[in-house]
Amino acid sequence: MLPWFTESSADRLIDVRDTSLSKLVRDDMLSLILKGELVPGQRINEPDVASRLQVSRVPVREALRELESSGLVVSRKHSGVFVRQLQAAEIRELYQMRGLLDGFAGRCAAGLPDAPRQVLAALLNHSVSNMLDAAGQHDVQRYYGENLRFHWAVVESAGNGQLMDTYRGIVQKLHLSRLKNLSQDLGMQASLDEHVQIVKAIHQADAVRCEALMAHHVGGAYERLLDALLPKPLAGQPAVSA
Repeated sequence: MLPWFTESSADRLIDVRDTSLSKLVRDDMLSLILKGELVPGQRINEPDVASRLQVSRVPVREALRELESSGLVVSRKHSGVFVRQLQAAEIRELYQMRGLLDGFAGRCAAGLPDAPRQVLAALLNHSVSNMLDAAGQHDVQRYYGENLRFHWAVVESAGNGQLMDTYRGIVQKLHLSRLKNLSQDLGMQASLDEHVQIVKAIHQADAVRCEALMAHHVGGAYERLLDALLPKPLAGQPAVSA
């Protein structure tokens, strides 16, 4: 689950007015997508959603249109609405954009006044400790969730609403590419070491280094994801090099 997203709103539908239903239905379906209960490529059945939430199909359609505009679902003529499956080129482009945004956020974080910067560094150190514990237990999903919280804390500290909105959209899309790979250890130790260096740069107010570390960290995450997605050679066959 992404750190900024609340749990399913299905239990709140009874007490809201009709004008709010489409947003609540959207949040409910978004929650299911981000938790992996609706997986990439899966068809979303409008009548089933309406029946489960006890609403008409009108707010469901409105919610699906919003999800489509955010790039999380796709509508196919005569087939229905499906959870998006990202193509390789789109994943690459999203990681490139995320690297730029993370780098900018890191520079802003390391440039904060001393008091809020040290508060942020303490928060991030606690997050690193949680990631270390998750890695020790080989709990990849918990590690991944804590990793998202770490980065969101850095992005949020920049105090830039446009940055936060854009970053949220990118990471939600990238989450689709991770749903089928959360059972794999995508270089947790390397990722941990990079997080430690990022916190150190923020603590020392080294904005230039923090920006570079954040961008490099995102690039490394993309390389590890690529490695996980590439087909592994059969025993006795040579690996294919790029």
